[in-house]
Amino acid sequence: MNSKNNSAVVRLDNIIKTYHLATLDVPVLKGVNMAVWPGEFVGIMGTSGSGKSTLLNILGLLDTPTDGKYQLDGQEVQSFSDSELAVIRNLKIGFIFQSFNLFPHLTVEQNIEVPMVYANMPKRERIQRARELGERVRLGHRLKHRPNELSGGECQRIAVARALGNRPSFLLADEPTGNLDEKTSNQVMEFFHELNRDAKMTIVMVTHNPALENTFHRVIHLRDGRVVDRNGDPIMGGHSSMENSFGGHN
Repeated sequence: MNSKNNSAVVRLDNIIKTYHLATLDVPVLKGVNMAVWPGEFVGIMGTSGSGKSTLLNILGLLDTPTDGKYQLDGQEVQSFSDSELAVIRNLKIGFIFQSFNLFPHLTVEQNIEVPMVYANMPKRERIQRARELGERVRLGHRLKHRPNELSGGECQRIAVARALGNRPSFLLADEPTGNLDEKTSNQVMEFFHELNRDAKMTIVMVTHNPALENTFHRVIHLRDGRVVDRNGDPIMGGHSSMENSFGGHN
């Protein structure tokens, strides 16, 4: 894919985030520039305290930057109200969490339906889509089960199916293999790659696991609130220099 011929799904321009604690200002993100192109599988990596959790929250519209611009599908999200952001978050971003966040009292099928309920999708349509997505993650035979009857890998695949419910612009995965053993983790990563390759799904995954670095099309490294190169040196300039440093998805 030639990224120059496609609009970025996500574009951050000079994102700054400073938390104000009483009389103390705590800078967390210090001018982050990044772009994610359609069909990419991008990893965001950094040690504890690097700012990746704050960046995750901003990408997921769960927090707002102190300064800078965030464009999602070409729309500047800072101009929207909280209620508008909630709608955009539900429709355009599919969230996948480390701990699955499935509702234990709901069946697998009902869990998949949850974002579609909030989107006011008609009942018949969302039931049909939930069943289609259950089949897509190869768990159509488990739709009437509850999460406590599934393995960790199956729960994560159901979480992926739920995230796909409203046909989001991209999936935002927060340490999705963090609670899984190595074998199950590898299976989940293989499924993510299948989803990215076959369904052309854009995926942004936040992880601290260096063993996963070679599994992404491109890796964005964070250190002390800045995007850095492989040597840990801050990357100066705009998006093009950052993309060249990491090698784009071709």
